[in-house]
Amino acid sequence: MSYYEVVAVLLASGLLLASCQSKPGAGETAGATPAGALWHSDAYTLYRDSVTQGANHARATSPTALTSNYRSPANETQSPLIAFKFSLNGKDNELAPGQDNTYLALPPAAGTTLETPVIVFGQRSVDPRPVPSGVYLAPNTPLKIRLDLRPVLEAFKKQGFYTTYKGEKLYKQDFKKVFVAGEQAPLSWDFDNLVNKPELEMHDPDGDGIYEVTLMLNAPADTKTTAQQWQKTLKTDDFPQYKSDYPLADALYNLALEEARRAVEPDSTFRTGKEWAGVWTRDISYSIILAQATLQPRSAMKSLLRKVSPEGRIIQDTGTGGAYPCSTDRVIWAVAAWEIYKVTGDDAWLKKVYPIIQKSLADDAQNVYDPATGLARGESSFLDWREQTYPRWMQPADIYESENLGTNAVHFQANTVLALMARQLGHADVAAQHEQVAAKMKAAINQHLWQEKAGYYAQYRYGRLFPVLSPRAEALGEALSVYFGVAEGGRAAQVVASTPTVPFGISCIYPQIPGIPPYHNDAVWPFVQTFWALAAAKAGNEASLTESIAAIYRPAALFLTNKENFVAENGDFAGTQINSSNMLWSLSGSLGLVYKILFGMHYEADRLVFQPFVPQAFQGSRSLTNFTYRKAVLDIDLQGFGNAIKTITLDGKELAGAAVPATLTGRHQVRIVLSSQAPAAAKTNRVANAYSPETPQVTLANGHLSWPAIKDAQTYRVLLNGQPVNASGALTYAVPAGAPAYAEYQVVAIDNKGLESFASEPLPVTTAATEVQLETVAPAAAYAYKGFSGKGFVETSTAKNTVLRIPVTVAEDGMYAVDFRYANGNGPINTNNKCAIRTLRNGPAQLGTIVLPQRGVDEWSNWGFTNAVRVQLPKGTTTLTLAYEPANTNMNGAVNQAMLDYLRLRKL
Repeated sequence: MSYYEVVAVLLASGLLLASCQSKPGAGETAGATPAGALWHSDAYTLYRDSVTQGANHARATSPTALTSNYRSPANETQSPLIAFKFSLNGKDNELAPGQDNTYLALPPAAGTTLETPVIVFGQRSVDPRPVPSGVYLAPNTPLKIRLDLRPVLEAFKKQGFYTTYKGEKLYKQDFKKVFVAGEQAPLSWDFDNLVNKPELEMHDPDGDGIYEVTLMLNAPADTKTTAQQWQKTLKTDDFPQYKSDYPLADALYNLALEEARRAVEPDSTFRTGKEWAGVWTRDISYSIILAQATLQPRSAMKSLLRKVSPEGRIIQDTGTGGAYPCSTDRVIWAVAAWEIYKVTGDDAWLKKVYPIIQKSLADDAQNVYDPATGLARGESSFLDWREQTYPRWMQPADIYESENLGTNAVHFQANTVLALMARQLGHADVAAQHEQVAAKMKAAINQHLWQEKAGYYAQYRYGRLFPVLSPRAEALGEALSVYFGVAEGGRAAQVVASTPTVPFGISCIYPQIPGIPPYHNDAVWPFVQTFWALAAAKAGNEASLTESIAAIYRPAALFLTNKENFVAENGDFAGTQINSSNMLWSLSGSLGLVYKILFGMHYEADRLVFQPFVPQAFQGSRSLTNFTYRKAVLDIDLQGFGNAIKTITLDGKELAGAAVPATLTGRHQVRIVLSSQAPAAAKTNRVANAYSPETPQVTLANGHLSWPAIKDAQTYRVLLNGQPVNASGALTYAVPAGAPAYAEYQVVAIDNKGLESFASEPLPVTTAATEVQLETVAPAAAYAYKGFSGKGFVETSTAKNTVLRIPVTVAEDGMYAVDFRYANGNGPINTNNKCAIRTLRNGPAQLGTIVLPQRGVDEWSNWGFTNAVRVQLPKGTTTLTLAYEPANTNMNGAVNQAMLDYLRLRKL
């Protein structure tokens, strides 16, 4: 009787269910590994054929069938204490971070309904009643939330604007709607997307200034569930077939194959996920790198070409501030395009993608690359939801100025890839140029982002005029730095051994940000876990690789689909803000685990190299048949464990260099026997999930900085122009006399474990600035612009005022910060593609790029500042030029528009 026949008998008798439920008990305690477990922790246990996590278990009943009894705890144990804030125009602008309104939604008396008191906008309302022990939010709890907006409306009437707690002015004509945001569904803390949730909009039915909305909390419709069984229904026999001694691994591979087939649309492009239609640049690119170049290269090609603009540039998907150049990770497309070429050897493809990549990187050289540091600017790769990974005070212009680890690893590899393409096509000069760019970027990452004490790279450099490091670990960036070769040798091993992982995997960032719901924050993404596994394999860290394999198998088995993400704290798919099944990059990660790690297949331009790594916990026999490599079909047999090949043969003959040449044709047998010797022991840094302190809110009065106490903080580090000048437990700091010509202060809160908050918003204490008014046009009669400082402003677009010559006069030589006060109402702050871009020059010399991101839909009276460019100016008058140039083409193409109020000069 086969293994699967035995399983069927046991299932029918009920004995197997009982055995599954017995395993998580006393055996799953710290230090005690259950018999037969491949991987065990306090969080879950992985067996050859199953996964157990408390009362939840999943099992492979055949190579094409899985069962799971997983039940999300999300709706069963919701707190009745409802936390919420009000929101004008979908912005987080009512109360300071951590200062939520609360209401205890206990079951009402018969014949009554729950209703909050009338809460005045901007005045925090806290329910004083304690939460009863063991009491949870009842299903189908209706709650009416009431808001007194009269102070805001009165301010509109008296002065034409309302000033938020941040000191920002919202003008009457820019006020659109008021929403309620919060934690429990259907509430959401995703302020930027409140406009897409009409059920959260509040209304004033009788015009008395009291706004209301009634919500149904903990509704059954909001309960998130997954299937209880999976049975293969689609034909996937044309794909490579995987078999091993591990039934669960075999079934999960076949699940991923079926979902890969489902992920192809009728037009043969990829669908990003079950809930995500369409092609997204970074999603498909990472998916192609992980597996889809191997599995479905034609769909991969067509999908990549879908993300090319009419001008022949790689498209940056809609994002923060209007996409490019606030976000700049589009060039991962280049790495995916090169992977397709290495897989297929298609010269026509190479010639098609080469100029697209070359043009895109030329734009980046002008708009994105920081000559002072050698790093690329722009948002974290794939972490594109601002407050999920950035301090709340950072605006899109600030995010443009930040220099992130993952994004820089991507730019390093994109330049490396372009150099390789150029050499393949015979363009030695271009190859040399981009090899040099890549080498400089690699050196810059290791110089500016490496943290010697921590043993891994910092998340990013951020701030304004004097950037500081965020010491958080960033999982994808750490992984790519090793996988792409930014970190080499001992440093690569140190990154893998030192980067924190949590019980359910490697979280996107560590530590987590307090008060931010799980999505990128406090979450694990399976595709990132696979890149972390690739890094572990490259660094030779068996313990880390084993942990990653378990962290990839657990969620797919329990959820019976390849989910996009899950909560780092508890491993649940239902607790993140947005999720999807059948997620392309997650399923590609599962497949990539087989292709690129266990079988160790690495493509080069003219060969396929085998570098297998099988952890000892997964030792045994495995095969991969019907594997297509160019004009050959390979049937591969792999025996043993470890990462050293004892013997490798092709059709019974020794295979030189463990590499199949690209010229091979026909069907062939590859047999690999590993040494079955474990690599040198290496550690991992598995830690409990943890949260940093909240970011301090700092004010200046009477020569003193002050800030409220932060929960769990023991020390406050004061920074002057990015450098520490004081550290103590005090909540004030006296600004000393004799400050620099320009001085800005920040404060970092530090807890007793050494975990640090983000630095507070830079607070200038020397405010001397020169403002050069720009008033070539008066406000358009069709729209009542407000908030500009002079008699008018300048409209700049692709057709109007494409070149502005601005005389600036300074009293002494020196370095000055130049920025512009501007408005851009062409889109919301979090999405769309209408970020305006201009180039600042002094004569022919490029000084830098000025980025004017979107600030809100039709919010043309919402004025803010661009990024600042450092300019060396001589005493007297210099004429600067602000111009729209070809490299400044944004992702929209047609709409590249902003209003300019004045140019600001600050001496540094």
